[in-house]
Amino acid sequence: MPIKFPFSRRAAPSDAWTKCPSCDAQVFNKQLERTLRLCPSCGHHFRMSIGERIDMLLDPNTFEERDAGIESVDRLGFHDDRPYPDRLEAARIKTGLRDAVVWGVGEIEGIRVAIAIFDFRFMGGSMGSVVGEKLARCFETALGERIPAIVVSASGGARMQEGTLSLMQLSKTTAPLVRLDESGVPFIAVLTDPTTGGVLASFASLGDVILAEPKALIGFAGARVASDTVGEELPEGFQTAEFLLAHGFVDAIVPRSELRVALSRLLRLLPVPVAADAAVDDADRAWGPIGALSGLAERLGGAVSETIGIDVEAQPGGNGGRRPDATPETAAADEETRA
Repeated sequence: MPIKFPFSRRAAPSDAWTKCPSCDAQVFNKQLERTLRLCPSCGHHFRMSIGERIDMLLDPNTFEERDAGIESVDRLGFHDDRPYPDRLEAARIKTGLRDAVVWGVGEIEGIRVAIAIFDFRFMGGSMGSVVGEKLARCFETALGERIPAIVVSASGGARMQEGTLSLMQLSKTTAPLVRLDESGVPFIAVLTDPTTGGVLASFASLGDVILAEPKALIGFAGARVASDTVGEELPEGFQTAEFLLAHGFVDAIVPRSELRVALSRLLRLLPVPVAADAAVDDADRAWGPIGALSGLAERLGGAVSETIGIDVEAQPGGNGGRRPDATPETAAADEETRA
C-alpha cells in the first residue's frame, strides 16, 4: 500500500531557474539579480533590462527619462500572421515599455550624460521610427547641452514591420553624429549581445570610442548569409566581440562589472570643450578625440624638445626650427639642402 503524505509536493516555479547557454549550469534567478546577471560558473553575460542597466551605470536617482510618451503607429497597415499593432501591444505588456529604447539624462560619477538604452525583449530591440526619433533627440540634446552621449545597444536591426520607414532611421541617427563630432562632443557606443543589422550599420559603429561586452554577437547579417554573400567560408567566431577587437573594429572589451568605471574614466579623458573654446587654431581640424591627442602633443612639444634635443616648433617656410646662430648665408644653404 503506497504511503500517503499529508501534503502535496509542490513543483518549483518554471521561472525560478535559468539555464546558462555557455556552461549549461542551472542558475537561480535571484542569484542572477545579485550578480549583474552574470553566470557564477563561467561568467556568461545574460541580457539585461533597461532598468537594470540604469541602476548599474548611472548614479542613484539621477536619471530623468525624456520623450517617454512617444509610441509607434502602424503607418503601413502591416500584417503578417499578426497585425503590427497587436505585436506592439504584446511587447508592451511583456516588458512594461512603450518601445525598444528609453533615453534620458543622468550622471556617471557626477558627470552629466545623455544616454539611450535598448531592451532586446521589446520586439528584439528592433529600430523603428520611434527608436530612431528617440536616438536623434538624445544626440541633439547632447549637442545642445554639450554633454557626452552614450548608447547601449542590443538590437536585431531595423524593424521589418515599418518597412522603408525603419531604414530611414539609419540616416536619421547618423546625421546628428556629424554635428557632435564637429562640436567636439564625445559619443561612446556600448555594444552588447546582440548588436546586428541596421543598428550596427548606423550609429553603433560610429562612436568615438566603441566598447563591447565579452562574447557579444556583433554583425550585420547572420553568419550563413554573410558567408553566402562573399562566396567563401568565414572564420569561426567572426561575429564575436573578441574577433572584432583583434581586427580593430572594437576599441575595448569591458566586463559588465567594470563598465561603469570604464565609462567614468573615458568621460574624464574626453571632456566636452567649452563652446567659446570650441574653435581651434587650424580651421581645417575639428575637435575630436584625435584632435585632443594632437593638442596634447602640441602642449607637450617643449618637453619633448628638451628631452630629445629637437625643436618641434615649426617656423614659417619650413618644418623645423632655424638654428639660433643662423646667418642669411647659412639659412640659404639650409634651404638648398632641404630642396
